[in-house]
Amino acid sequence: MVKIGNISLGEFPLLLAPMEDVSDPPFRLVCKENGADLMYTEFISSEGLIRHAAKSVQKLDIFEYERPIGIQLFGSDVETMGECARIATNASPDLIDINYGCPVKNVACRGAGAALLQDVPKMTEMTAAVVKATHLPVTVKTRLGWNEETKNVEEVAERLQDVGIQALTVHGRTRAQMYKGDADWTLIARIKENPRIKIPIFGNGDIDSPEKALEYKNRFGVDGIMIGRAAIGYPWIFNEIKHYFETGQQLPAPSIDQRVEAARKHLTFSIKWKGDRLGILEMRRHYSNYFKGLPNFKEYRMRMVQSLDINEIMDILNEIPVLYDGYVLEKQAIKVEYAGVD
Repeated sequence: MVKIGNISLGEFPLLLAPMEDVSDPPFRLVCKENGADLMYTEFISSEGLIRHAAKSVQKLDIFEYERPIGIQLFGSDVETMGECARIATNASPDLIDINYGCPVKNVACRGAGAALLQDVPKMTEMTAAVVKATHLPVTVKTRLGWNEETKNVEEVAERLQDVGIQALTVHGRTRAQMYKGDADWTLIARIKENPRIKIPIFGNGDIDSPEKALEYKNRFGVDGIMIGRAAIGYPWIFNEIKHYFETGQQLPAPSIDQRVEAARKHLTFSIKWKGDRLGILEMRRHYSNYFKGLPNFKEYRMRMVQSLDINEIMDILNEIPVLYDGYVLEKQAIKVEYAGVD
């Protein structure tokens, strides 16, 4: 049984990665319903939270159906991160996660996210401040290192465990790689094999099928897997992996009806949470992913992204099963590109 503090996650948990502009409550809803064991909010700026910026504060919203749920924070100032952890604790998540992995320029070049991999003493001090500021379990997500020449995640794992983190997720790329090339899990395996390491170690990067999930589970010995890009528009991947682990058999690909139902539920909650206009606008990025691979779908996608009328969008969604009656999407059509944070 994998546990983070007193949180029991089962024998081999599947985690939903925190992805900026993706992992909001509506998206988390469809992932939770399809087997995600632990989820995180989009990452929240400590500076934004301290200033009570509306976007940062809204990201604190969590719902009972999501539990266990972690709030992920990032920042460059030790004292501010400690105060931010206290604010986040008041939102009553199940844990606090620190982002030391974000590679994008407007984060890393300001001394936050993956930039802290260049200053392990400061990372350690910051982590200790967050641990001290909350009674909740604190976890960390990071990368292998800043670049190929400075892969220091093994040292990071030991030092952060020593100051009190209770789980570590490692994305198998350096900051310099961004999201290019193949993720390398060999260092993740070495952390897990380190007799000093007692906390759960989760691997992240390139898991996009049940077969690969099982291969990496057996090959690298991690305690669980975090899934990011492969879940965008395809929340079914969590249950597909679990079924494959249990039976060795593939579940059928979700039907067109199932895809429409997931998109409809996602849209409905998006509007409920963000309001009519913003909920409709922010849902637009998801339609192509839910229906990726359908032939001649552009016309329908364009109609949905051009409309601000919820009833019209629902009518278009209702047309899709009729138009594609009997059509079966191949699973390899689900892959998506994502240039955000995971």
